[in-house]
Amino acid sequence: MDRWSGVLKVPLYANSRTCYQVAASLCLSPTSKSLAVPSANAIFFNGDRVAGTGNQVIERLSDLQNIAEILVSKIGGSINAWVIEASVFNGPFAVYKDFIPSVNQFGEPESYNPTGFPASESTISLLSNCIKEVKRVSLQRQKESSLPSISSSEFYDPKTFIFGFSKGGTVVNQLVTELGFLELRSYRDPSPIEELPQIIPSTKESFLNSITEIHYVDVGLNSAGAYITDSDVIEKISRKLVEEGEGSERMRFVLHGTPRQWCDSGRSWIHNEKEKLLHLLQSEAQRSGGKLQVSERFYFADKPPDLQMHFEIIEKLEVS
Repeated sequence: MDRWSGVLKVPLYANSRTCYQVAASLCLSPTSKSLAVPSANAIFFNGDRVAGTGNQVIERLSDLQNIAEILVSKIGGSINAWVIEASVFNGPFAVYKDFIPSVNQFGEPESYNPTGFPASESTISLLSNCIKEVKRVSLQRQKESSLPSISSSEFYDPKTFIFGFSKGGTVVNQLVTELGFLELRSYRDPSPIEELPQIIPSTKESFLNSITEIHYVDVGLNSAGAYITDSDVIEKISRKLVEEGEGSERMRFVLHGTPRQWCDSGRSWIHNEKEKLLHLLQSEAQRSGGKLQVSERFYFADKPPDLQMHFEIIEKLEVS
């Protein structure tokens, strides 16, 4: 499938003072070359910046566009890949203030609160603006009203796969919290009005409902909060999945890690939080009858911790 690829610089809202850098690798219709509806949107939230290492592996895997292409190669050519970098950095520290209002100056969260659904709303707004920018800068000859057309894709309701790498895991925690507190009546509430397929969901409800995979990728912080450990949130998600009944989508959590984070004796809370989340997910997976699934994947287990493996895990990810 043909693709549009590039790094976009877009505001979250029209009057925003700051812009986000977002790398995109998007499906195109083979006939019209217009943007096509993908099978899924893989959204990757990046972490802190690391500069001046002189390490070619780290530099290559710090490149946003390269990460987007890696996601496509691993998941499949029918997906859209989006790699989001924080709009604000305090030195090397990524600060996702729009997504997690409670973060401090170093991007560390004081709490994860679903009020206002900031991560969901921000994701929808940002990716919508990305699509507008792609349409603006690309030399497409099709009229905007024809994008996307049903004939250009076999997919109707794209799934969403969420990835949080390093500090980007904080956004995943916020999204998981919002997913847990989405009201049941809107959890899988089909619209009575048939709508045209959309490249990305247009509401927080449809966005959260579309999430079927959540990947924690070597997440870690210099403070507590690297992993969500609120049992109430996980129980709510599991309960909603069960109440949806047969025929509904399963939800899969995958915890990916390296010795860099999981074996750091100076930050033992990372391992402890990971173990608590894993236990919560395993317990709810049993209660859900397979509707909630969880797996743990440990990379470079036989190597001493270093910074390179922290980035190299992106290239080694097992997502199937």
